[in-house]
Amino acid sequence: MKRYLKGFYMSFGMFCAIPLPFQIWDEKCLNLVLPCFPFVGAFIGVLWWAILKLLLLSGIPLLLLSAVAMLIPFIFSGFLHLDGYMDTSDAVLSRRPLEDKLRILKDPHTGSFAVIMLAILFVLQFAAFLIIAEKNNYLELLIIIPVISRCCSAMSVLCLRPMKQSGMANMFRQNTGAGHKVFITLIFVLAAAFSFFSSGIKGFIVAVFIMAGFAAALACTYRDLKGISGDLAGHALVIGELSGLIVMAVF
Repeated sequence: MKRYLKGFYMSFGMFCAIPLPFQIWDEKCLNLVLPCFPFVGAFIGVLWWAILKLLLLSGIPLLLLSAVAMLIPFIFSGFLHLDGYMDTSDAVLSRRPLEDKLRILKDPHTGSFAVIMLAILFVLQFAAFLIIAEKNNYLELLIIIPVISRCCSAMSVLCLRPMKQSGMANMFRQNTGAGHKVFITLIFVLAAAFSFFSSGIKGFIVAVFIMAGFAAALACTYRDLKGISGDLAGHALVIGELSGLIVMAVF
């Protein structure tokens, strides 16, 4: 049990911006970081849901409420996945040869495509949240959106061919096997079941569209960049979560 707690603590420290009282790093527990990733999502999802409920009770204008609420998952993840979304958008939309795309992916400078795609993401996410806040229904689905997106992200890193230059993806794959994938799949099933039993068929549709949005985004970038990396997984995670929010708003 102590080993699994270490794995969760390491995953939390890497993928969540909330400060921890002390640091734990054990190389022997690296293979538990990705299986624990969905639990980090559950923590962020509970905060997302709770803060939105408090904002709704506060009576602040819906426009301001929606602007704050849409940023919560990005803030608590330290904008880590948003960074991957921007880097990947810059690389893929450059439409250059593979070597140039990989160079752009690692370039610390922000390109015009990253800015354009960030603007599109924020406009869509804000509009979706405005509708969600107006409806004020099925808000518990905000808890499972980060869980399912992180299940998909963890599985993609474990199952797909990593880029040679992606040190993080290669590092987290070491000493992993079928048991790790089964564990993540079980968490996904439990999250989808929670969404169904809490919100009915709408919850199930949201879960499906998170996975579909993630898969569609990853299919395009994986084919284009010939491998998986943390940036690509973060890019697909962001689009998967946006897909879930849009479905919450539309249905």
